[in-house]
Amino acid sequence: MPYLAAGSRLAKIAIAEEEPMMKAASHPSALKVQAMLGHDFEVMEFDKSTRTAEEAAAAIGCRLAEIAKSLVFRDQATGVAVIIIASGANRVDEAKVRRLIGSTIERAPPDFVRDVTGFAIGGVPPIGHAAGNSIFIDEDLMVLPFIWAAAGTPNAVFRLTPQELLEISGGHTADIKENPGG
Repeated sequence: MPYLAAGSRLAKIAIAEEEPMMKAASHPSALKVQAMLGHDFEVMEFDKSTRTAEEAAAAIGCRLAEIAKSLVFRDQATGVAVIIIASGANRVDEAKVRRLIGSTIERAPPDFVRDVTGFAIGGVPPIGHAAGNSIFIDEDLMVLPFIWAAAGTPNAVFRLTPQELLEISGGHTADIKENPGG
């Protein structure tokens, strides 16, 4: 971008285009998450998608590792949901999860995700799921001061600490990260 004089109309437009537009939650699903969270957290909606970890990091302006992505799997033996809250920078090692739960898992189809979480893929928050689901939290999230999680829609998120994530989700930390090269 060519140099723009500070305060010029073009500079103001360029700055506005680079800054994410966010507002307080207004979508019914985001408001549902806000109600579950209470006043200790603030659900924010962005004008850009936060559906994937990459999109969320870009919209928020944070590092990919600071995104707490909720991934839903299904235990093949019991049919119960296994929810993994992973760092946006990590891939889940399904073999490690299999050893944690003692059963094989599979990626859950969209209708199953909605049935067990109440939310569509891309907006699944780390709270408010059906009882009996197993929740595991990527131990890599625990070293960060703050993280961002989905809040009910593909453009809504909220900020929290890793300790708060443990408390509100009822999850357990685990080594679930796929290690590069095997």
